[in-house]
Amino acid sequence: MADGATMHLAVSLVPEAAPSHPSDAGPDFSLLARFVQKAEAAGLDMVVLADSAPAARGDAPNRQVPFEATTLLAALATVTSRIGLIAAASTVAHQPYNLARRFASLDVISHGRAGWNASMFPDPREAANFSRPEGFSGDDFRRRAEELIGIVQGLWQGWDTDALLFDKSGGRFFDPEKMHLLDHKGEFFSVGGPLNVARSPQDMPVLVMSGLSEPDMEIAARVADVILLDGPSVAGAKADDLKRRALAFGRSPGAIKVLMNVAPSAEMAARRDLIADRLEESFRSKSCDGFNILMPPVLSVLDDFVDYVLPELRRRGLLRSDYPGATLRSHLGLAGRDEQ
Repeated sequence: MADGATMHLAVSLVPEAAPSHPSDAGPDFSLLARFVQKAEAAGLDMVVLADSAPAARGDAPNRQVPFEATTLLAALATVTSRIGLIAAASTVAHQPYNLARRFASLDVISHGRAGWNASMFPDPREAANFSRPEGFSGDDFRRRAEELIGIVQGLWQGWDTDALLFDKSGGRFFDPEKMHLLDHKGEFFSVGGPLNVARSPQDMPVLVMSGLSEPDMEIAARVADVILLDGPSVAGAKADDLKRRALAFGRSPGAIKVLMNVAPSAEMAARRDLIADRLEESFRSKSCDGFNILMPPVLSVLDDFVDYVLPELRRRGLLRSDYPGATLRSHLGLAGRDEQ
């Protein structure tokens, strides 16, 4: 995380509490596309797309999320070519097979740039829209989410890299020895598998976890590729703890990238040295592997960060100058599951 290493940077699109102008009230894909293209031109690792299934009351805050995140990811994949695209998808609102198939498809469509943000925050209003008006207890939600994530990752690994033969003359579409049925029968789900989607150029989509409480840390250390943490005062301790726990599960510390959530400051042009100082201090102290910048989808805010803060970070040798490869895993320095 230091000693010549460079930091990873993501940007999360955080909808504004209210539109700044009446004309901004409706969904605007062209604005979001320009925003993500600007982030790609700046060489950021990935964009995190927020989502929330419609809640039960009209005053719910998710009304500012204009597009379903996986649909938005598919559209953005057609107007970008390098940047990673992470879509939020609730563990409450989806069945594991459909969720695994959707993200596997998105990973192929984007040529290995897709990822799933599995938030561990239980929203009782969301559960009420999916046949659970009573919601979930904290322990039930955690066990159900852990089981669902395990199924999704298991389905993603249902085909070996060279399983599909496409042998017309021999009449063999795939090698059955390289297809693996999941055959999962658990507390909450029963899923046979496999998916009817081949493995992607990056082996499998990147799993991002966020909204973690202390009991969730064990799950994240075992299965996550990227972990988003709040709070600079506690992120360092959590990052060290997560990497220690990963070792206990037989994973290398580098198999998890820990990004600290930070909000951009106002007047970035005037305060770029101060902002760069704070990011550098957190990074060099090994508090994190980089940062997830929380910002509204407003081009001027991204422009300030890209035009003033990023050049200063690059001048200090803290940012790479270009994408190191074609896939999101290559951007993040993450191996595929067969290589860990």
